[in-house]
Amino acid sequence: MGSSKLHQNDANCVWVDGPIIVGAGPSGLATSACLTQQGVPSLILEKSDCLASLWQLRTYDRLKLHLPKQFCELPLLGFPHNFPKYPNKHQFISYLESYARHFSIQPRFNQAVQSADYDHILGFWRVKTQDSEYISRWLITATGENAEPVIPDIPGINKFNGSVVHTSSYKSGSEFKNQRVLVIGCGNSGMEVSLDLCRYNAIPHMVVRNTVHVLPREMFGFSTFGIAMALIKWFPLWLVDKFLLLVANFILGNTDQVGLRRPKTGPIELKNVTGKTPVLDVGALSQIKSGEIKVMEGVKEITGNGAKFMDGQEKEIDSIILATGYKSNVPTWLKGCDFFNKDGMPKTPFPNGWKAEKGLYTVGFTRRGLLGTASDAVKIARDIARQWRQNDSCSNSHVILLKET
Repeated sequence: MGSSKLHQNDANCVWVDGPIIVGAGPSGLATSACLTQQGVPSLILEKSDCLASLWQLRTYDRLKLHLPKQFCELPLLGFPHNFPKYPNKHQFISYLESYARHFSIQPRFNQAVQSADYDHILGFWRVKTQDSEYISRWLITATGENAEPVIPDIPGINKFNGSVVHTSSYKSGSEFKNQRVLVIGCGNSGMEVSLDLCRYNAIPHMVVRNTVHVLPREMFGFSTFGIAMALIKWFPLWLVDKFLLLVANFILGNTDQVGLRRPKTGPIELKNVTGKTPVLDVGALSQIKSGEIKVMEGVKEITGNGAKFMDGQEKEIDSIILATGYKSNVPTWLKGCDFFNKDGMPKTPFPNGWKAEKGLYTVGFTRRGLLGTASDAVKIARDIARQWRQNDSCSNSHVILLKET
């Protein structure tokens, strides 16, 4: 665990020998495991009562990994061989739990970080939760890009008489049987939720406000992502994008004709620049073509029993599902730090956004999924291990110094 009480009379002040990691999702677990391998203890603080709370508590039942498992494994321990190519939600959670057991990672649960400040006088991070203060030389933010649901401000939504849920609360289309459902958002979640609704005889109306790249999940029996990763090692990015779009048009047809206009920027370049992920089609497109999923333009306003759209159409709606994504929550608790922008993302772009100053690190903010997380975790562990070995002899004097203050 690597932590000890600082004062006999202050049971709530905890000195942590190694780094404090905020968040027990894949990013926090990967970093803790890499530190363990380097001989450095760490302490994970997690606001919920379980590992990977986003996966366990906020995902729909039929979710599977969008990429093949080899692109989603954490450092030092791969997926079990008997797992399918695209593990489902429950398999991924069981992998994370066995990963934590393998590396003896024991987060402190129900510890919601309220503030983290750097103490310039002592040279330590002070991390406060609802009932304790943790102190360490290093702080690792592992709360990720998807910490809080994004709830857009849509005119009239408060007047709506039906139910409004974010995809973080959506479990299955069985709750929306035979309903007319407005799905706001056309990313991977919006597409999959719309597809799931079709299976329960609901009528999804999916709002497509902006342009979107839809790619087949596989090309010629291989993962599209895997093909892209292989080609990018040998060819310029623009050429790889051109190839992907050529094959996508061949397999899926022209998506513009069904209301899904492609951006001018290619899919990989767009992902690298903006973080906007292309949609990997798992069946929604054929439902759009057949008219089962109705594609709608932007919403002008929500009424008591429906919606008015930008193109003048009006529809009666029973329920609304917000497939509007997630955002970082770092600005709400990390104080006095200008390393992150107002959206809670590192200002320094990948691949150098993992390290800030004064012992602050960030993992899982690369916009490159679990591959980016794994890369960050390895770098952070090496960097801290080097300092750990240099300063090993000083750690006892830190505790004495703090006891006196």
